[in-house]
Parts: sequence; structure tokens; C-alpha cells
Amino acid sequence: MSNPDSDFSRLDWAKGGGLLPAIVQHWLSGEVLMLGYMNAEALAQTQASGKVTFYSRSKQRLWTKGESSGHVLVLKSLRIDCDADTLLIQAEPHGPTCHLGTSSCFGETVRPPLGFLAELDALVAQRHAERPAGSYTTRLFEGGMRRIAQKVGEEGVETALAAVVQDDAELLGEAADLVFHLTVALRARGLSLIDVVALLVKRHNVGRRD
Repeated sequence: MSNPDSDFSRLDWAKGGGLLPAIVQHWLSGEVLMLGYMNAEALAQTQASGKVTFYSRSKQRLWTKGESSGHVLVLKSLRIDCDADTLLIQAEPHGPTCHLGTSSCFGETVRPPLGFLAELDALVAQRHAERPAGSYTTRLFEGGMRRIAQKVGEEGVETALAAVVQDDAELLGEAADLVFHLTVALRARGLSLIDVVALLVKRHNVGRRD
């Protein structure tokens, strides 16, 4: 059975005069990046090139996001809504999406609160790959897995102690330190917070079937 979310033959192009609104969402954080419009040709080019392409109503032509600035949107997934008249695009932005320099055309405060964890995960991965001088994260990676594991252990104990004998501010501070160092430990093993979330989802789904 085909997935109705990706059955593009269902798209109702006639309803919008050949154009459909296309909502672009950050594929990891869930942040809504922008709204554009696609015709059938723009959709086909997006699927073929892997770069999100719209139909510009002002320029009256196809327009690939970032064709001038270089801030392209790399396609991760495409879905259609229940009425088959709107597209949801999940993409990886290369640079700010908005021409004003913000990550989203809707401003800087539209990212879901937990979406920052995806940004943290990506930053730790970048530090692991690039090893910039002077970075604390770089020092952790270069110290090796034993040092990283030691820090995770220390922060775990401090978080537990804060939960028992300290106030909320201290607990939050220690918990933040623990999450950061755990993210570093996962990356050092070639894993990420995404893998942890995937396992949590799997366990949740199994639990719902029990």
C-alpha cells in the first residue's frame, strides 16, 4: 500500500491555479524556515536536484533557494497534507534562510524549545570534524574517550546530588552540563542525540503495543 503522505499523484494543482504552498521545516529542529510556492515543474526539479526550488510569483520563473546567496535548502523529505493541496518540505539549511540573515523568515523565536538540542548536536559534530583551536569541545575530543567518559560520570554525580540537596537553578545547571558532555561522548563513538531519540521512540512504540 502506498503512503498517502508521499503519493504526489494526489496533488490538487487546480485548486491554487497550478501553484501549491510549500512549508519548509528544519529537518532536525522542527523550526519553520519559510513559505514558498511550487508548481509541478518546481516540485520535479526539487526532487531531481535535491535542492528546494520554488516558482517565484514575482519573477514568474523557477527559483532555487540560495541560487544567489548560496544559502541553499537541501531536501530531506517531502510530504503532502490530507487535502493534497499543501506541501511540507523538511530540509537542511546551508546558512540563514531569510534574506535578513535570520534562520527563519518568521524571526528567531519560532524554533521549538527542544529544537535547540538538534543545534547542539550539530555543533558538537562540527567541532568533532573541524577541531578548532581554543575550543573546550576540541580539548575534550583530543583528550580521548576516557576523559570524556570521566566528565560524563562527574556531571552525572553532580546532577544527582543537585537533585537531592540543591535548588532548581543548581539542578538545571548540572543537568545542562550533563547533556552537553553526554552529547560529546555519543559523538566520540560515532553516535548522536538522534540515535538516542530513535531508541526512545522505538521503546515508546513497543510499550504502546503491550
